Amino acid sequence: MERPPLDLQPATTLENVYKTLSPEPLKTQGELDAYYRDQFNKLRGEDKVALIKLGLYRSFKANPFKALLTGHPGVGKSTELTRLILQTTDKFHAIRFSVTNDLDPNNFQPFDVLFFMMTEIAERTAKPIEQGGTGKPPSDTILKEIRDWFASEQSIRTETKCFELDIEAGAGLEGPSLWAKMLGLFATLKGQTKYAADRKKEIVEYRLQRISTLIELANNLIDECNQRLSEVAAKEFLFIGDNFEKPGIPLDQIESFFVTYANIHNELRAHMLFTIPINLVYSELKSRLSYSSDRIHCIPDTPVYKQDHTIHKEGRAALQAALEARVSPSLFSKGQMNRLIVASGGNLRDLFSLVSRASDYAILKKSNIIQSKDVTRVINELRTDYERSLGESPYDKEKVTYKEKADLMIQIYNGIPDKKIPDAVLHSLLRARVVQEFNGERWFGIHPLVVDILKEQKKITSDKKGKAPGGTY
Repeated sequence: MERPPLDLQPATTLENVYKTLSPEPLKTQGELDAYYRDQFNKLRGEDKVALIKLGLYRSFKANPFKALLTGHPGVGKSTELTRLILQTTDKFHAIRFSVTNDLDPNNFQPFDVLFFMMTEIAERTAKPIEQGGTGKPPSDTILKEIRDWFASEQSIRTETKCFELDIEAGAGLEGPSLWAKMLGLFATLKGQTKYAADRKKEIVEYRLQRISTLIELANNLIDECNQRLSEVAAKEFLFIGDNFEKPGIPLDQIESFFVTYANIHNELRAHMLFTIPINLVYSELKSRLSYSSDRIHCIPDTPVYKQDHTIHKEGRAALQAALEARVSPSLFSKGQMNRLIVASGGNLRDLFSLVSRASDYAILKKSNIIQSKDVTRVINELRTDYERSLGESPYDKEKVTYKEKADLMIQIYNGIPDKKIPDAVLHSLLRARVVQEFNGERWFGIHPLVVDILKEQKKITSDKKGKAPGGTY
């Protein structure tokens, strides 16, 4: 479900904070103008959108552009996708879809992604020119090929009668339009991709066996639709698959689409950009992806400390500017905005979540500003979450003990250079985001909340004032 439009002015009361601090990505030019801050790109080492756009434009009317976008949840990947779409409308018609909204995130199969892409490009092509389409649906030749692919399932089809009727409705050629009849099939396919759990096992196995012929069919459709769009608007279609990195999507679903059936990415003649879990990039499975390292773009967090644990003024200033664009500084008692910025570890989603919860606690106390007790409470809650994340992860291919993790974190904290070399322990810590990787210089740091944990465990020595540099207190 789409979120309501954001207020485009900073909240000046705690009751209005929720109207500006949505964790959802920015979706319109107006929201970008109000809230996006270009300072982050300097801290990240480069503007990822500018780099992706460069490769995309070079691929226009040439070889298909294919890339992945990764980064920890909450760093702003989906917002960057919005920027890319808005900056490339002169040459590309973007078809953006979400695995969480348009597919069944717990049960989708690789062919479901293909089905959705095929139905969307067909329907977009058929739209009137003034709505961004070509005014003409795909040819009957292509539509018959699609119909025949599904008709071959007749002997094993055990799905709903509704689906069978839709297939049969498109089987005949009599009547005013094959396209009109195929719309029923497309509607049913979208329903299946959204509620894939109800699909029979026999159908899944049969379709996976025939995925190569489905890719060929998809390519024929994409070629024709691109040709028509090029003739009408001098543009090409661009597929953007978002939210594949969302927590909770089963690892085997992601591995199946990006690794096991990598031929989809290799062979599909389409411009494509997908988000991908950073967990997968920080694993041995990366070598099996069909994307080269220069086509995997990572958006890092924003540093709040430098490598020597001194204050990173530019990082904190960028985070403060992003926060003040949404919430008036007058709603924080002295020093509390900075405490929240540090505790976020530079992650925008965590920062917005911390501020939102702190404002709710303040409202419940009938206060008109966020005070120290509210901030301490939400920081403690998030620190507990990080403490839990130091346990074993289902993404770990090897068992990694807490002792191994703690030993490596201490060495990274102390700046030992060779600890940048990846191993199972480092991958585990990066996936849990307790170790952070920053900008183009590729340096590692320990999340401030985890520094607190190590300090409490006496694994990091405090100074004479009882402070552990790099923590939240």
